[in-house]
Amino acid sequence: MSTNQSYLGPDDLPAVFPIFPLAKALLLPRGQLPLNIFEPRYLAMVDDAMKGARIIGMIQPDPAAPGSRLAPSLFPVGCAGRITQLAETGDGRYLITLTGIARFKLVEEIAAVTPYRQCRADFGPFFVDFSPSAGEDQVDRDGVLRTLRDFAETNNLQIDWHSIHEAPNEALVNALSMMSPFGPKEKQALLEALDLKGRADVLVAITEIELARGKNEPPHLQ
Repeated sequence: MSTNQSYLGPDDLPAVFPIFPLAKALLLPRGQLPLNIFEPRYLAMVDDAMKGARIIGMIQPDPAAPGSRLAPSLFPVGCAGRITQLAETGDGRYLITLTGIARFKLVEEIAAVTPYRQCRADFGPFFVDFSPSAGEDQVDRDGVLRTLRDFAETNNLQIDWHSIHEAPNEALVNALSMMSPFGPKEKQALLEALDLKGRADVLVAITEIELARGKNEPPHLQ
């Protein structure tokens, strides 16, 4: 999805922005991530973001690294998104949608007086994210669709195949990656894939591993 604001490169994004640590939440360029915001610190984060560049960085806590419950250690790569939809619920929550812009490397957390965390980031390693549709021709679309079909049949999932076949490769791969039911490490591997082809290959590989694991599990005893 496009946004009203154009982002042609790292210079179009703020040097410092708030981050929202959330396990299994994957945001990718031009993907849309709906979020239910209810904690006071993140309500404040949304309020402040709406007063400025409307940018929030999604990043996963790293369960293998030391940290605290309120300030968990983070993976080194996240994705910045722009708030493109916001609704108030009437009971103190915000329902927002972030539209992904580009991935970033976490350079440092800054000492902020805000209740939410903020970071300084480097978008340079992911300059390709600013080019929509980059790498679409290299994606093994047949492999992605074949693996999706196997996963859907194994898990009795209903798929809107018409929409799937109509989707361009970038939208298809990124949407399937974001919606995938995998754990934090797998989600992070999808996020950190070098390019769109690499993400498609990782998605297929992870899905095939999950399918093989399911076939090898012993039947449940009644």
